Amino acid sequence: MAVKDEQQIEKLRDEIRLHDRKYYVEHSPVISDLEYDRLMNQLKKLEADNPELVTPDSPTQRVGEQPVGYLENVEHTVPMLSIENSYSREELIDFGKKTEANFEGKCEWVVELKIDGAAATVIYHNGHLVRAVTRGNGTVGDDVTHNVRTMPDVPLRLASDNPPEVLEVRGEVYVTNSDFVQINLKQAEAGLDEYKNTRNFAAGTLRLLDPRIAAERKLRLFSHGTGLCEGLQSDNHMDFLAEIGSYGLVPTPLVRKFDSIEKVADHCDQLVEQLHELDFEVDGLVIKLNDFARREELGARSKSPRWVIAYKWEKYEAITSVNSISVQVGKTGAVTPVANLEPVELAGTTVSRASLHNAEEIERKDIRVGDTVVVEKAGKIIPHVVRVELQHRKKGTAEYQFPTHCPECDSRLVKDEGGVYIRCTNHSCPAQLKERVRYYAGRSAMDIQGLGTKLVEQLVNSGLVKGYGDLYRLTVEKLVELERVGEGSATNLVNAISASKSQGLARLLNALSIRHVGTTVAQKLAQHYVTLEKLRSASVEDMESVEEIGDIIAESVFEFVNGEYGSETLDDLIACGLKTEEDVDDSAAEGDSLDGVSFVVTGTLAKFTRDEIHDLIRKHGGKTSSSVSKKTGYLIAGEKAGSKLAKAEKLGVKVISEDEFQSMIAG
Repeated sequence: MAVKDEQQIEKLRDEIRLHDRKYYVEHSPVISDLEYDRLMNQLKKLEADNPELVTPDSPTQRVGEQPVGYLENVEHTVPMLSIENSYSREELIDFGKKTEANFEGKCEWVVELKIDGAAATVIYHNGHLVRAVTRGNGTVGDDVTHNVRTMPDVPLRLASDNPPEVLEVRGEVYVTNSDFVQINLKQAEAGLDEYKNTRNFAAGTLRLLDPRIAAERKLRLFSHGTGLCEGLQSDNHMDFLAEIGSYGLVPTPLVRKFDSIEKVADHCDQLVEQLHELDFEVDGLVIKLNDFARREELGARSKSPRWVIAYKWEKYEAITSVNSISVQVGKTGAVTPVANLEPVELAGTTVSRASLHNAEEIERKDIRVGDTVVVEKAGKIIPHVVRVELQHRKKGTAEYQFPTHCPECDSRLVKDEGGVYIRCTNHSCPAQLKERVRYYAGRSAMDIQGLGTKLVEQLVNSGLVKGYGDLYRLTVEKLVELERVGEGSATNLVNAISASKSQGLARLLNALSIRHVGTTVAQKLAQHYVTLEKLRSASVEDMESVEEIGDIIAESVFEFVNGEYGSETLDDLIACGLKTEEDVDDSAAEGDSLDGVSFVVTGTLAKFTRDEIHDLIRKHGGKTSSSVSKKTGYLIAGEKAGSKLAKAEKLGVKVISEDEFQSMIAG
């Protein structure tokens, strides 16, 4: 009987470990929570009947029955060093360039999230968890094995028949926002003080003496680095993350690899805009060399490694309430919910609105009118709602019901297939049309000066503009009939609209509000096809062959240029006399004459628009930035230059005029 029980116990343990991995590592559970609990209860009963078969790595042995007396100090075999910080794109690229110079300019970089939690390291000997230690001062930390054992995403035994002899994995202990909300709700119901933030909560819980309390607090671990390892198969970071994932540990998510620091910087800027989608706190991004041998070659300073840097931003939080939720219709028809907040001071500005992004985010965070919420602003990111403070919710507060019809044209809203956005698909929707025309006139698009938001509203509301082509049919006589439009401003606007006809294919493609097409994609398409005629005759497969144009973008462009709305729009613009070719300048003057020099432009320019001078800088091999730092090569100053000029003079950055800049690129 004992042999049969022993076999059944091992079978249940392996099955439970498999389901832990499916749930925590692969995010693809195959059984319900109820079925999982049944398996665990079966194992507990068999172990209770056979106590001699209980082992420390059994899934039932995560939580100790007694508190520890104190936290033992443990010296790290390999110090847990801190990471050097950067706070701007220029500082990040400068670090990357200096690092790449050690390897003839060729490096592979990885970008991962910097989780806002408590640093810890877990140590396995021959596949068994033997110790977990906090970072402490980097040299000595606290033994918190009793609490880390309670975390279900930390395997007590690695899922491998041939694990490394010694495996030390560094990571970040954290709690999800959704779990934190429920924990604070229970605190309030018990009449106890609520916890202020997830970072302090995770750090405090990790150092508790009683593992039974820690087990109730739902701590988790994202793994991202190595300590002392013997027998590790991987020789680079991406393979390391895959290897520890196969053992049952949870690697930090959303890690990407790039072959240049410029691509890293672009990805960082894009990733920052997606952080609101995460259910855990992030206080930066971490950029590392992928290759372990190169890391070893560079080594470390006294406090930080030379092969890694953090890209950080200032983060601010405030608590306020949701007065109402409204929706806005964008230029592509996407209906975006917006929380109208009780005004609150945040990072030196008064915040009264925050984007809720989409219906799924409202549902996931369970945001309702009247709720008390935590609002966050990080760097230049627009404010967003981090979580609801459920303990302050009034009874009977109704769930938010997303509208089923467009608030502007009453067309039925449709959810993207396989996506999260809900759209109005009526191209004639006044709200969409206003946003499209406003964007069409913008600086990065057709650059029609004088066509502002209020005038666009008048043009659409009056019926004078029902599509882009109608802009080119406007006359001074029609415009002066509008409110507060004089003959002089009407004449200037007609001239500006007429001048936009010669902007070329790249700006036109960007201006048309084609889904997934922005400035960069429009330039890539225009440079490749040169004429609109060639683009319209291209297949999806042909577009996919263009650099940086994937299948989603290719399909979107193809559907636009061949669909009824897009075809009619393009034919109308052609009939209006717009230039639909892109000038290809192969002159020798352009190239690398500015050789990576960083420029900041400030003040009112006399000879260029801001976009024009930025384009010139990039075409000649230079870089552009919006902020002045010690890394800035030149400040191009126009009239009424303000704080940036003062900062440049303070830092000793060379200040030049537009004429001097023209001389530089001419030379």
